[in-house]
Amino acid sequence: MTKPVPFASRSLALAALVLLLGACAHTGPRNPLATWVPSKNFDERRPVVIVLHYTEQGSVEQSLDTLRSRNSGGRVSSHYLVGKDGKVYQLVSDTKRAWHAGAGSWGAITDVNNASIGIEIDNDGKSPYPDAQVESLIVLLRDLTTRLRIPPAQIIGHSDLAPTRKIDPGPLFPWKRLHEAGFGLWPAADAGEPPAGFDPWLALQAIGYAIDNRGDTVRAFHHRFRGIEGVELDAEDLRILYALTHPAPAANPPPATP
Repeated sequence: MTKPVPFASRSLALAALVLLLGACAHTGPRNPLATWVPSKNFDERRPVVIVLHYTEQGSVEQSLDTLRSRNSGGRVSSHYLVGKDGKVYQLVSDTKRAWHAGAGSWGAITDVNNASIGIEIDNDGKSPYPDAQVESLIVLLRDLTTRLRIPPAQIIGHSDLAPTRKIDPGPLFPWKRLHEAGFGLWPAADAGEPPAGFDPWLALQAIGYAIDNRGDTVRAFHHRFRGIEGVELDAEDLRILYALTHPAPAANPPPATP
């Protein structure tokens, strides 16, 4: 005959199960593409945009320490960190709100942390991004945009949402290569010249930029779409802005063969 389990033992087992389930709910689903190195610096949120950063630190290990602890600049975190060798680390669940964007906006989004996935990229801000790192980032973006149903065009840089404060991922980041893989905005080469009266500031706002400080916004735009410095718009900028806001119509398909 099986002996009944004492009530106290059953209560302890139930309490342990509740704690275990609570811990699982706290961490949320994990991405099998990444090594899980959890950070406690997060809240809840729903992502509709992906923000790319560079770490500007000496090593992946140093960045992991910063993103997982309290430091002199306050607590910061990101959902992912991509190393130079292409290894991907996940620090915060996709379903949680990491603290990576800070003050800024993108279009109508004013609480970017609440609406985004943050990806830190191991880069000092002065060096090109290695092929292995970029390819790994593309694989990660493909997974995130598919699984979380984030529009592939909604991949932005930290400097895009906070042009007065940030310059990452910097003018060396390969935005065109990302676009060729299907992510982010890039101007069509055959969009034509902007018409007379074309307003570049309205175009910048339509893309998502805030224009409160126009010089900083132009610098962020230059970094992303031309890989150059400068705070003044020129004719090439107007052509790019027109192409971004007036995409060329798709070519007509050939007539069907009778």
